[in-house]
Amino acid sequence: MEETKEQTSIAKIIRERRAVKKGYNDKPVTKEAVFELLEDAIWAPNHGLRQPWRFIFIGPEHKQSFAKQVAATYPEERQENREEYLNEPNAFLAVIMQVPETKKQYDENFGATACMIQNFWLLAWEKKLGVVWKTNPHIYDPKMKEILNIDEDEKIVGLLHLGYFDEEPVKKDRIPVVEKFSVFEE
Repeated sequence: MEETKEQTSIAKIIRERRAVKKGYNDKPVTKEAVFELLEDAIWAPNHGLRQPWRFIFIGPEHKQSFAKQVAATYPEERQENREEYLNEPNAFLAVIMQVPETKKQYDENFGATACMIQNFWLLAWEKKLGVVWKTNPHIYDPKMKEILNIDEDEKIVGLLHLGYFDEEPVKKDRIPVVEKFSVFEE
């Protein structure tokens, strides 16, 4: 679909949204701003209205301590690099998912949580709040569950790196749908 004047505002924001990985400015990301975005983001589709998510906000005042603790989960030779990397964003939002007993419910919960993250990302983009969903190795380290006080029956789906930005990242084209689309025929 080519961009046209008939493009809806939601289609436009979906196409404009970018991952903001660096280049954050000094404007602080507040828990109130994140909370407000989440109030709309949680309206994502989710099977059985399980709403399988919860959130942990790591704000600017706790970011350095958090970065140091997370960096410590890496081998010593990588810790300084990881600490610097984790100090780039202005804040983080850890997205935690309830892990059910069945594979079917796991897939449903993960899909719902991913939809909620996309909602959050689009809403944040509208406010010029940059987001990137990170699944670095540390989210799988058991020490991360200790750092964030995550229960055994929960999974860290990702850390959303957050920060306001002045310059939009470059648009990267997508593979045309025609190359990914087929029709089932008997």
